[in-house]
Amino acid sequence: MFATGVTIVTARNAAGEFIGLTANSFNSVSLEPPLVLWSLSRAAASMPAFANGSHYAINVLAADQKALAERFAARGIDRFAGVEHHPGISGAPLLAGAVATFECFNRSRYDEGDHVIFVGEVERCQHQEGLSPLLYHGGRFYTEHPL
Repeated sequence: MFATGVTIVTARNAAGEFIGLTANSFNSVSLEPPLVLWSLSRAAASMPAFANGSHYAINVLAADQKALAERFAARGIDRFAGVEHHPGISGAPLLAGAVATFECFNRSRYDEGDHVIFVGEVERCQHQEGLSPLLYHGGRFYTEHPL
């Protein structure tokens, strides 16, 4: 029952292919140095790419990007087909229309329960003025605060 923002975490795997997934387990850790965290199920198909990769990007979704959140949560599809993006400083895809992007070095990982917690050192962040974030609360998406 905790309202969160919605993100899509993106990277390139060892073969250079784009990978990405929807995550709402995103949080700030430190301002100096700038650190953020997110978590991923150990059973996720993308776990090897994120665990062994050096960089990833966290894209904070805008209120009008619900369909994108659902797309990157789906299985068995090409999640990037037709999705507008451009490469970040490390090559991780940055999604067009995101409220904010955090380009991160994969600083550390912690195995906890059935998830791995990734701590990223932010190398560059950007945000778009005037966009409202997509929210997730009680198993549903919201484009404004749930009352």
